[in-house]
Amino acid sequence: MIRYSNPSLKLENARQNSGKVAWRSPSNIALVKYWGKYGLQLPRNPSVSLTLSASYTETTLAFLPRQQASKARFDKKISLEFYFEDQPAPAFEAKIEKFLESLLPIFPFLADLHLEIFSHNSFPHSAGIASSASSMAALALCLCSMEEVLFGTTLTQDDFYQKASFLARLGSGSAARSIHGRAVIWGKTSKQWETSEEWGVPFEALHPIFEDYQDTILLIHEGEKSVSSRAGHALMNQNPFSAIRYEQAHKHAVLMLEALQSGDLEKFIDITEKEAFVLHALMMVSEPSFVLMKPNTLRAIEAIQFFRQQTQIPICFTLDAGPNVHILYPKSYQERVLPFIKSELAPLAHHSKYILDQVSEGSIALD
Repeated sequence: MIRYSNPSLKLENARQNSGKVAWRSPSNIALVKYWGKYGLQLPRNPSVSLTLSASYTETTLAFLPRQQASKARFDKKISLEFYFEDQPAPAFEAKIEKFLESLLPIFPFLADLHLEIFSHNSFPHSAGIASSASSMAALALCLCSMEEVLFGTTLTQDDFYQKASFLARLGSGSAARSIHGRAVIWGKTSKQWETSEEWGVPFEALHPIFEDYQDTILLIHEGEKSVSSRAGHALMNQNPFSAIRYEQAHKHAVLMLEALQSGDLEKFIDITEKEAFVLHALMMVSEPSFVLMKPNTLRAIEAIQFFRQQTQIPICFTLDAGPNVHILYPKSYQERVLPFIKSELAPLAHHSKYILDQVSEGSIALD
């Protein structure tokens, strides 16, 4: 159960304390995709992801009593200033304010504070690299840390991360998977692994080959997506293939977990690439339909599959809800794969940009 703040602690502590907390949370790449939701940010099907390392958001949350803040907004439930890359970001601030208002039943003390949030990305936002996942995960962890600073309460590490994952999910579904490292499951599966729709659960039975798995992200397009993930999820409610998709995703989740446990790269590649194609096919048959892939996305996919066929190297691709291509391969093949990426794939990227990334241990608190 998620532990709520004690309302009796609310006023006295929040009115007298100030401080600052900071977290770094990585993005994640879903292998089995979450597409379609119900209720309060709950997934229609389970998803399985790998947590990344170099693609992350750093968030600093400064807080002080409203009465002591020169810019406190007493006409609103939440008094907030939000900065992205050190610049005011009104559109993001409005979203964060709405999110924090929704958390007042859990964190009633938020109404007595003035908050300053500073957020930085190591990668382009809104381009299909799950920036909302890393940003909401970092913010959720900051909120949990702030609660401990204000009230001196402590949770076990497992309970702390579970609560943060629960909160992050309320802001962005895929953020539930960015709290933990390595491989994460979110959503119920038909197998007896520990899973939940409320929060992400780390997959502890991960085969060693996946612990440092490489993900080179080819930045085909760095601009904002033409259709947001939130809008795309909503279109699944009328998608004629949604029921078939949810059934398929449940099967794929079980098969993927088996592959991650056994180290079966052939099964891993097969499911990973099918899931990428299915995600974008669902977009194309939505009403209205939309296409997030670019011509160079398809060229990169063809090149990766041809390279795998010619060399027998277990390299594969996946896509998030955007045009950029995630190139997945074991670290032991890095010396053979990187020259291929530089010579054949980088020219397909915008300004030849790509991010060298790999599986990480997850979120970390910052001094």
